[in-house]
Amino acid sequence: MKSFFRTCIVTMILFTVVFVATSSWWDDIKDRTLFKSEVNLSEEMPVMIDKNSPFFQSFTEANRLNILLMGINTNLADTIMLVSYDMDTDYIYIISIPRDTYYPREGVSGAAQKKINSTYSINGPLSLATAVSDLLQGIPINCYMKIDYEGVKNIVDAMGGVPMNVPFHMHYTDPYDKPPLYIDIPEGYQVLDGETAMKFIRFRKGDSGYSGYPEGDIGRIKTQQEFMKSAFKQALGLNIVSVARSVLQNVESDVDVKTVVSIVKKATDLSTDKIITYTLPGEARTGDGGLSFWYPDEEQIKQMLTEIYTPVNNTSTAQEEAPAA
Repeated sequence: MKSFFRTCIVTMILFTVVFVATSSWWDDIKDRTLFKSEVNLSEEMPVMIDKNSPFFQSFTEANRLNILLMGINTNLADTIMLVSYDMDTDYIYIISIPRDTYYPREGVSGAAQKKINSTYSINGPLSLATAVSDLLQGIPINCYMKIDYEGVKNIVDAMGGVPMNVPFHMHYTDPYDKPPLYIDIPEGYQVLDGETAMKFIRFRKGDSGYSGYPEGDIGRIKTQQEFMKSAFKQALGLNIVSVARSVLQNVESDVDVKTVVSIVKKATDLSTDKIITYTLPGEARTGDGGLSFWYPDEEQIKQMLTEIYTPVNNTSTAQEEAPAA
């Protein structure tokens, strides 16, 4: 099983960078990029917004910070999430993009290379960000955050664990996976420590006789979005400086000090009530080479972006759950 960290607790990260900027050790990092990175998306991303696009004005005039979150496993992007933080309303919109999303590219013939997760192998965060922006009608992406298995464990442990209601008995064994998987998490409410949380978010299917997600990756995304919200609630009641240190040590990003200062000035009312989650609209079908793909629905994507970029006081409903596969 190649499943990896499906959600990056973005709201906790946003909250921690705000408090990093107000902590006593801010002076130690204020003159450099907040996280170690060799890529700067704001400088290297191509301009992809078509002036004839219905979103041109919305994308160019909105007071937003758009962050690409990724979890990388064996040079593939197993986690892809686009987070849009509206700094006028303090609402956070999270679009989960299934790793099997169909994204064919010129000159690519292998079936597996037509999945969006493979774009990371070309030029790292820049190539993945370009693909995500293209998929989402040219949406601007300001920066990225990347994390791996060990980083997940360390951050969750720094938080004192994450409370979670496990929906069913998760049991799976694969000694050949990298790293090997030995998952046995009972059903019900519990506080997941770092090791268990890593297994929880890596879980994809059950051994023979055990349950898996009925909706496959889409069902898993829903559950892991709940994990993210629970992690944010947990972070609010902790020693935030300790959590922030762990984030700094375990996340690669091109977030700079200017961006942090901007967040500090605007992020005054972050709460789980203002986190709205989406899954890229589309449907699962078998495609090239007999592989399973998530085929995006362009019209529904436009509808989703219209909703996200509509002022909150004019929006009556929001997509809290992924569309049915």
